[in-house]
Amino acid sequence: MRAKRILALTVAALVVAAVIAASATAAPSKPTDYQQRSHWLYLPSKSVKQKRVAVFYVYPTAYSRAPGGPIYCAVNNPGMMQGAQVAFQRQATAFRTVGNVYAPYYRQIDATYQLSQPFAQQKKNIAGIPSADVFAAFKHFLKHFDHGRPYILAGHSQGSAVLANLLAKYMKAHPAVYKRMIVAYVPGYPIQRSYLRQHPFLKFAKSSSDTGVIASWNTEAPTIAAPNPVVQPGAVAINPITWTRTETTATAGQNPGSIELNAATGGTPILNSNGTIKRFMNVADARVDKGKGVVVCSTIDAADPPYFTPGGFPMGVLHTFDYPLYFFSVRANAADRVAHYFARNQAPARSSDAGHAGGGRREDRRGTAGGVP
Repeated sequence: MRAKRILALTVAALVVAAVIAASATAAPSKPTDYQQRSHWLYLPSKSVKQKRVAVFYVYPTAYSRAPGGPIYCAVNNPGMMQGAQVAFQRQATAFRTVGNVYAPYYRQIDATYQLSQPFAQQKKNIAGIPSADVFAAFKHFLKHFDHGRPYILAGHSQGSAVLANLLAKYMKAHPAVYKRMIVAYVPGYPIQRSYLRQHPFLKFAKSSSDTGVIASWNTEAPTIAAPNPVVQPGAVAINPITWTRTETTATAGQNPGSIELNAATGGTPILNSNGTIKRFMNVADARVDKGKGVVVCSTIDAADPPYFTPGGFPMGVLHTFDYPLYFFSVRANAADRVAHYFARNQAPARSSDAGHAGGGRREDRRGTAGGVP
């Protein structure tokens, strides 16, 4: 009798798990309507001069469901929207000296649920509701905002996962659109060799100036307290200081600059007195570990806040800092790739488009994510 009861409970648990998994992967009936301005995290003001480059940014996981809450949030979920605005300030602003940034809100999957799933299931989850929204937003961006310009894709974490799906599926079906892509920055998500083999038209970056490529990295300290939940076997990583794939260490002195986060504002960048983003030097080095498929940073104290927060990622997993540690290096590299893109396409980039390739020294004033600047 006891054995039968245990068997019944086991079967019931498996059924519940199957139902939850099915609900997580079920295709949405209708994507978000991106004709509505409220469904965009950030759009340039009409008074802002249109640059020759556009940037399509997809923010990382910002949704954390309450007990009993839905696996996927609504596109206007207040907590998700607030988190997206903070992420925009410490990530997407790296690109504002290079091009006009466009960033949609999208329905996200809960972080804890997603990371509890096998990686194959995670990819299925991303291919459902999040991808439906971002694909729709990207199509709207191409039709109404991009106007045929070359563009950069930029994301992080769940945003990078969605962009990896967009690269594999949408770009294969639209080679003319893919041809205009300068680079796709997708840190915080593992770009595996198997993914690149499955989609041989996609190329991972090998240098600081190649274009039409993917650049990705996951940052760790030399020692981590537990397995990194966002890393998978066979991942490829690029050094976000030298933009090479060798295992040679790039020193903190070679890094064009990091940002530090203001705890009082929820983690937006610390600013200078004139409102520009403050540059912190000699903070972060970088070394590619090919065996783990990560970038190792050895110059910060991974045990101290803000790099470690109890209840967050394991000590030494620097997922949140993939952009902040290398913020000004990303900015300078984006400018470099823009300049090379236009040079190779026989159309010289104006200085306002290419930013400041010598390290991006000129800062941009902070806009307001979620509103027109």
